[in-house]
Amino acid sequence: MTSSYYLELLKNPLNFSPVSRDMNVFFDECNKQVFAVSTQNQKTVVQVKGPEDKLNSTFSIQDKGHVISIKFSPDQRVLAIQRSAKAIDFLNFYDGVETAVEYSQICKGRTTQIIGFSWTGINDIVYVTNQGIEFYQVQNDKSSLKLLKHYHANVNWFVYLPDSAVLLLSSGIMGNIIHPYVFRAGNIIRLPKFEVENPPSTRNPQPASLLERDVTVANIYNNIYVVVLRNQSRSMNSAGAEIVLYQLQKDSPAKKTAILRLGSVGRFAVNVVDNLISVHHQASKTSMLFDISLPCDFDGQVNHHYPVLSPLPIQPYTIQYKYETTEDEPRFKNIVCESYSPNWVVFQPNIIIDAKLGSLWKLSVKLTSLINMIEDKGKLIDFLLLRSDSKEVIIDVLNEALTPGQQCSISTIALMFDKINAVFAEYVELTNSGTMQTQESNKENEITGSWFQKQSVIDQNDMYTLIFVPFIARADILSKFKIAVLLEYIRSLNIYKVPVEYYLNEFIINVLVQKEMFYQLHQFIQYHVLSDSKPLACLLLSLENIYPPGYDLALDMMKRLGNANEEIIDILLQKEDLISALKYLQISDTIDAAAPRKFLDSALHTNDDMVFYTVFTFFQQRNLKLRKSLKFVRGEQCEMYEKIFEKKFKSKVEKLCNVDDLTNDIGVFDI
Repeated sequence: MTSSYYLELLKNPLNFSPVSRDMNVFFDECNKQVFAVSTQNQKTVVQVKGPEDKLNSTFSIQDKGHVISIKFSPDQRVLAIQRSAKAIDFLNFYDGVETAVEYSQICKGRTTQIIGFSWTGINDIVYVTNQGIEFYQVQNDKSSLKLLKHYHANVNWFVYLPDSAVLLLSSGIMGNIIHPYVFRAGNIIRLPKFEVENPPSTRNPQPASLLERDVTVANIYNNIYVVVLRNQSRSMNSAGAEIVLYQLQKDSPAKKTAILRLGSVGRFAVNVVDNLISVHHQASKTSMLFDISLPCDFDGQVNHHYPVLSPLPIQPYTIQYKYETTEDEPRFKNIVCESYSPNWVVFQPNIIIDAKLGSLWKLSVKLTSLINMIEDKGKLIDFLLLRSDSKEVIIDVLNEALTPGQQCSISTIALMFDKINAVFAEYVELTNSGTMQTQESNKENEITGSWFQKQSVIDQNDMYTLIFVPFIARADILSKFKIAVLLEYIRSLNIYKVPVEYYLNEFIINVLVQKEMFYQLHQFIQYHVLSDSKPLACLLLSLENIYPPGYDLALDMMKRLGNANEEIIDILLQKEDLISALKYLQISDTIDAAAPRKFLDSALHTNDDMVFYTVFTFFQQRNLKLRKSLKFVRGEQCEMYEKIFEKKFKSKVEKLCNVDDLTNDIGVFDI
């Protein structure tokens, strides 16, 4: 079953001519190209295969001896070939065609020998020699190289990580003195050297030399780590091999930060897949996953990590083999590739090559398989939030947690909501706050240039459309459970100070109304479980016919908002509750700014002369206070109402009551 594996080799591998007696194969970690080199008719024939068709080519060059290493520059304009320990030859290319004769650059010093080389930029190349490093600028237009910098060290071996342009040199009798360098646009940054601890093992009292095969360098969560395999545990409390992580730092020696407990011995290889450390064990033909961002044991100095899950094999890979038959059409046969073959060679971050088979694969994590493998839902969500392209899987986990038969408890669901909203809140803050962005840019990672940011953000719209709508539509789930889930999500948003979108509040209210859970609705509004907003108040108003208290709840909410005076007045006028509207003008101290015309028009439509009289004289008294005159100004457009008032109450015009006396009779407007 495919669900029995959490690692797989991606389909469509890069296929190349396999290694043989007549064919040598080289891999360029910088461009991810495979070079198949052979000699034919006194020519060196080179077949180049890359991850894109534009990186593929086949060409012949003059045979000048055995090829030790061969690599293109990142722009594919210069080919570098090492044929000896003293020099590297260069050949310019344009559109895949060589354009000039070879030119060479020998290393400095009579006893100096080149161990290897790497391109660090389009025109930058570094020689690693037994005496240190030589950093050159390739001037292909002049067919020459210019020495930029030279650092001396007695070098045993080196490891290079092209994706982060980090080079490690090994020196010392035991090989455990590490010299790190970082390359940036024609420049070298030399980091402080450090010593890899090499204490005696529990089986061997003599410390062993640190070998190249036991060291790699990796970018994990945007930090650079030196990954050191100890095949024998140095701890009496731990059986089996272990991996020690040293984090590179700019101004101080690398810091030992973590130990990965492997629990077995033998031959191991390491990949880094989506910030997970994948450790392959050849003897058992299984792999382990370690996540250094998950909770772990801490002994006061370093973190101790154990595999996220029990070791499992990589999912077997099947290739289709074509063979000829006597019939017209060829036939195909499926062949299962040998996993953990002795011919496998791994490269960072996630490359596995079988040179004898002639295949290059990329290793990938099967996130969907992990849903049922990690039983602790909180740990599962933590794990998935740290992965790229895990959004759909997280949605599946949440939907499963709400499905009858697989339903999680409310406390577990609340924990899952808190974890996804913590990431959502961080995302909102980083994207919406210019100040926060500035702070982040000021404290960018010293070596890699950036901090790790979780990519799988589940926002409110995702939750609404992909989780809650189908969840609420299910008839086999109790209404109380539905409401409890929705409220837990809103509670979680409030904890992280994320404003709740109106449509979520509306969604909850509609569910409560459909189920006639009016008491709960009243409680949620009264105790501010649902966030106050003008649209929500308007929704409550619209429910007045089926839930009359919604009217008062809406007015209360608008008053709490503090910026809805105009809307409150309009609602009261629409209800023809003019006395309350006048009283609210007094309470809110907005009499002076009120437009009398709409009040007078509403009063006239009540067909109640006393109401019209009260409203008109109310504003006359306002005019008197503001302008020392009972009359309305022309801009207020109240001429028609003045005529109506005079016609209706002509005999009383001379005996107008003071508005204060009139409003003494107005009922108390409690909002």
